[in-house]
Amino acid sequence: MAASDSMMTPQLETLLDKVDSKFSLVTLAARRARSLQDYYSRDGMVSNKIIPPQVPSLRKPLSMGFEEIALDKIVRVSAEEMAERHAAEEAARADAEAAFADADALAAGVAEQSDGEPAAD
Repeated sequence: MAASDSMMTPQLETLLDKVDSKFSLVTLAARRARSLQDYYSRDGMVSNKIIPPQVPSLRKPLSMGFEEIALDKIVRVSAEEMAERHAAEEAARADAEAAFADADALAAGVAEQSDGEPAAD
């Protein structure tokens, strides 16, 4: 008998292997379902904050969320890891801003030398 596309696909056991508890599974799937619903309700507008569907499916958003979890397309990230990622992004942003400021200062110095006296060798 062929596997039917039902609410039991993917299997609960498969999904529970991906997270640490049933609560985490339900929370992750519900958040993803809301994200997918937001994606589909945009009426053609694209946002870089909403991740498009990661599986080719015509199912409802919650079922799609479970499919994505089963295929490791969506994973649970702990609050500590999110804080570390945020801190790393902020540090990278600060480094980039400092590098741009240095480049601007260097460009301004070169412009001043070319407007005034010739540069000393």
